[in-house]
Amino acid sequence: MNFNKAEFDKAFGISQQLPFSEQPEITFAGRSNVGKSSLLNKLFNRKNLARVSSVPGKTVTINFYNVDNHRFVDLPGYGYAKISKQERDRFAELMEGYFQSGRNIKLVVQLIDMRHKPAADDYSMIDFLQQMNIPFIAVLTKADKLKKKAYAERLSSIYTELNNPDYPVIPFSAVTGQGVDEIKALIAGAFEA
Repeated sequence: MNFNKAEFDKAFGISQQLPFSEQPEITFAGRSNVGKSSLLNKLFNRKNLARVSSVPGKTVTINFYNVDNHRFVDLPGYGYAKISKQERDRFAELMEGYFQSGRNIKLVVQLIDMRHKPAADDYSMIDFLQQMNIPFIAVLTKADKLKKKAYAERLSSIYTELNNPDYPVIPFSAVTGQGVDEIKALIAGAFEA
């Protein structure tokens, strides 16, 4: 699978617009401003295919990408408090609509900011994925922002915070590329499974 052959396909703002799930999908989920766009751009070896914003809550649609005839799906970031209740309700409907529309989800790449303990929304998402038996991995973003000692401490703590997970947990840096090859291998393996 050639990750460099990536192009934006479509974006949808309400679940009724979502296309029929005719091909396997890799889905990216996480809190607002966790670094989903940065991860996607690093995977695709592109600078701006997925829009990176300094403003949390900027991705308000489900974005579909075609990657060498494989489908990647970028979900809106959750947990951003500075949006209206109406917008939060639309996000919730959009996410529920996506996961309950009988999609062929091969893997969810669940992003968590390595610098902090997982948020309540992160735990809820992981719990949901486990209950729905959807395969997933946890990618710990912004690993480069921690000094060596803090990095080791956070890595140790996160395993406890995630209750000694039986799913892959991968530290990732969009700056250094740490973890990108492992993530690519897991994605490719999920498509082949």
